[in-house]
Amino acid sequence: MSWQGIQGHDDVVERFRRGLERGRLATTFLFVGPPGVGKHAFALKLAQSLLCPAAPPERLEPCGHCPSCAQVAAATHPDVLRVAKPADKSEIPLALLIGSKEHRMAEGLCHDISLKPFMGGRRIAVIDDADFLNEEGANALLKTLEEPPPRSVLILIGTSIDRQLPTIRSRSQIVRFRPLDEEVLAALLVAQGARGEAVEPAEARRLARYSQGSLARAGELADPALWAFRRQLLERLSQPRLESVQLARLTVAFIEEAGKEAPPRRARARQVVAFAAEFYRQVCRALCGAAPADDAELAGQIEIARAAWGGDAETAAACADRTLEALSHIDRNANQGAWIDGWLDDLAQLTSRRLGFPA
Repeated sequence: MSWQGIQGHDDVVERFRRGLERGRLATTFLFVGPPGVGKHAFALKLAQSLLCPAAPPERLEPCGHCPSCAQVAAATHPDVLRVAKPADKSEIPLALLIGSKEHRMAEGLCHDISLKPFMGGRRIAVIDDADFLNEEGANALLKTLEEPPPRSVLILIGTSIDRQLPTIRSRSQIVRFRPLDEEVLAALLVAQGARGEAVEPAEARRLARYSQGSLARAGELADPALWAFRRQLLERLSQPRLESVQLARLTVAFIEEAGKEAPPRRARARQVVAFAAEFYRQVCRALCGAAPADDAELAGQIEIARAAWGGDAETAAACADRTLEALSHIDRNANQGAWIDGWLDDLAQLTSRRLGFPA
């Protein structure tokens, strides 16, 4: 079902509806879940619902046409405050929360949310990219979290509980957003397209299968260059002896082709590592007797690996674990060359040692 055009989160809608009906709306929420599943869109629709004068808030049915709804949609509502990590920063700047050094606590989100509402009966603040709040920023929010201004609602949006500081976790009501179902995601891709282009149903299903329930990831996967590199990656990973140095050079070059900015490079790196993780997961399943993957290209390379590895599911599992560890290095902004070299060298060591080749 769909709520206000947002699909896949009916359980979250009902949670808020019940809370509003009982008059028990919390003041601080932490939305967590994969990127691209609708957390930000949900926050804005919730803001519309709470501020729309045409319908009771507990119905969660904003009219969408009144000046209040139009201003929320246009990001011009004076009672809806928004903070996000600038594209050129690695963290949310402290000044966005408590003002510049010259105007501490006289501007910024903590000051603005304390003001009386201009139009509606509430002030609502949305902090995107809560994963990138540093300790100083989280501490700056502490007083607002502990003593929230009357009729205020603060919504922080992140990807996981583990990436939030204790200051934030302990003072927020956690709202978990699940990955979108493949069918829902495929339908959204057909309806909305990806990377500015139309998507055929068969291609939408393929992108949905590998996107981990995230519309954002599906959009990244629509890049044909990713699938060309995936073919090379699978061919090399399926060999009994991994030539790690050569593959590291190819991987670095491919990631750098994404451009000079760090965000697209990290996105491409995650996709590369995710392809490898899925390969090892499927190899492990195949070695344990599970049905082959529903992907002809992947299934072919798995058969090669299964024949070469001689039933060693333990090696496949160890490689999968090491590959998932590489994902954490990307999220921590580790040196690109270092984590790629270390990851692929470890994979080569694992396969060489377990399969009888000299390390």
